[in-house]
Amino acid sequence: MHQPGLSLQRRDLLRLSAAGMLSGVSVPWFESVASAAVNRPRGKACILLWMDGGPSQQHTFDPKRGGEFRTTLTSVPGIRIVDRLPKLAQCMQDMAIVRSMTTEINGHYDAKYFLHTGYKRTTEFEHPAIGCLASSQIGSMHADMPAFVTIDAGWDIRNDGGRLYRNVPAYLGPQHAPLAVNDASQGLENLSPTGNDIDARLQLLRRSERRFAARYRLPAVRAKQEAFTRAVRLMQSKRSQAFDLDKEPAYIREAYGEHKFGQSCLLARRLVEAGVTFVEVVHRGWDDHEGAATPIAKRAPWIDAGMATLIRDLKSRGMLDDTLIVWMGEFGRSPGAGKDHFSKAWSSVLAGGGIKTGQVVGKTSEGKNPGSEIVDRPVTSPDFVATLCTALGIDTHKEFLAPGSRPIPLVEKSAKPITELVG
Repeated sequence: MHQPGLSLQRRDLLRLSAAGMLSGVSVPWFESVASAAVNRPRGKACILLWMDGGPSQQHTFDPKRGGEFRTTLTSVPGIRIVDRLPKLAQCMQDMAIVRSMTTEINGHYDAKYFLHTGYKRTTEFEHPAIGCLASSQIGSMHADMPAFVTIDAGWDIRNDGGRLYRNVPAYLGPQHAPLAVNDASQGLENLSPTGNDIDARLQLLRRSERRFAARYRLPAVRAKQEAFTRAVRLMQSKRSQAFDLDKEPAYIREAYGEHKFGQSCLLARRLVEAGVTFVEVVHRGWDDHEGAATPIAKRAPWIDAGMATLIRDLKSRGMLDDTLIVWMGEFGRSPGAGKDHFSKAWSSVLAGGGIKTGQVVGKTSEGKNPGSEIVDRPVTSPDFVATLCTALGIDTHKEFLAPGSRPIPLVEKSAKPITELVG
């Protein structure tokens, strides 16, 4: 029976829907007005800092003689990185550099897919991204916060790097897709419904959803109903204030830097603190075909401030051992000026997460063409994904049933975690 004044108008539905949570499903996420502080639930979490387009290893974490940047000592004797990252250099005791990544896929999208899933892209079906795996294996579907959130950190010089990879849950189910935040400073947009009768309107919408689900017993309908339930739970939770950076002290926001990347790192910390299991921060524009030195010189100050402050902030809160930070792209840049894609030998960085830090894993060549070859400890994409899973406490031997009742291992059976980090 219709109740005057309680119907949800189109403008309200638009305000209540949030983009990016479930493919093909409108999911209402709400902002809580509560101000009480909350503590992070215990459990592992991961923050993936994705430099889309392929960052140059020799201009960041694997400098070579004769390079365009000088090097600097770090807090760990014997380890040097470029001098444009002085704050990160002083965090080396909490970081590990993998200088021997190798994937041999030089196309942007296929490389992104490979590094996010641990599987090469095929035409048969899609594999779930690591964030979706984390959501399904260590996230809680009954928690107030979403298990997986992505944050768009924008770009600076140009928006290049090929087609963006969209995290897909595949056969894990749409409930493990990420909630997308388009701008850290704005948090979740269009969240507050109008009027003072929201509770009554939600009850009305809930009854409507139940009737629809009872009539159409389909997986997509059940997923939408579950998403609605979780959305209302977030609305009523004190933890949803984590999306609001205005609640952060000014001095902390300043430490992360005014740049969108730094503010995205701060939001990632707040979300993990509030119970989110996996956060991916995506910064675009690292496809430096005109040479990497000039653009990285411009990016370095805010990369340095954002990532170093994230490490120190988590450590000061006693959260670093439970939070794995990963900095990487889909490949590196060619030796020398870094003008071309280079998947043969490149670098990634990990911090915290209970791994063995303060070290470098792997080594690339010196000599006439420095950085052109791996001379010690190659690490493949399946190896890397298995390492992340192991650090997060995810069983790498687990299998899923893909479409057609085909058993698919969580990671390739040939994958070997980096024992120097997680053994």
